[in-house]
Amino acid sequence: MTLNHDEGWTIPPDSPFYPPLPAIYRNVKMHFVFFYTSPAAVARFLPAPLRASEDGLCIVYGIDIPFSTHYGVVQESCLTLKCEWGSQEGYYCSHVFHNGPIGIAAGREIYGTPKVYSDVKVTQFERTMLTDTLFQGIRILRISSTMEESINAADAPSVLSLTPAWQLKVIPKADGPGPAIKQLIDTSRVFQDVTLHFCARGSGRVTFETAPGYDLTPLTPSRYGEAFYTETSYSEGYAEVAYDYLKPTDPAPNSGKLPG
Repeated sequence: MTLNHDEGWTIPPDSPFYPPLPAIYRNVKMHFVFFYTSPAAVARFLPAPLRASEDGLCIVYGIDIPFSTHYGVVQESCLTLKCEWGSQEGYYCSHVFHNGPIGIAAGREIYGTPKVYSDVKVTQFERTMLTDTLFQGIRILRISSTMEESINAADAPSVLSLTPAWQLKVIPKADGPGPAIKQLIDTSRVFQDVTLHFCARGSGRVTFETAPGYDLTPLTPSRYGEAFYTETSYSEGYAEVAYDYLKPTDPAPNSGKLPG
């Protein structure tokens, strides 16, 4: 086939590794735990111009995806950090551990999702849910939670509504060090056609451990908030470029000046 100059989704162009959006997900089970830690620890994992929120709020997720049109049956665990950009409050996704190679490629290349191939296992027994994440054989993250009462969707701070939802998309140069693409991506509008099948509130805990290349122990919780469980169907569409680091004429939101 001939690929026109202004066309192309991904490579190889005659047989893309993953298809174009939207991606459809059905009956996704997710548990997420809110906790608080030192703002100084949060700041270590944030790219400029983001700053840690004063309350040190973080959220961890364990996700079991039984059906996806694009990526198959996969599981993942995620870490999101509350932060600020200018006068705007939002959330930055710092780590995603994932056990599906296609999903890793698509997440990194489309949105800048920080996906790392790991052994992720999400299990459920009665009203308890457990997510274990092992990197190169070493457990680096464990999330546990219980479902204690069913609640209405309006009473749950769904992870799909923690917005703005920022990610850092970096693709390196081929001809030397440094980025060819470096953008702060807002994924707030990615989730579409959302149907919440079930939601519950409970309590949860998270444990961080150290492995070569990954040390999340500085984020060890000082106290916990609530935990939630959801079963959701949705589709994933396109995101937005909130800031392009290689075109530094774009101002930070609500600040009237360049980010720094």
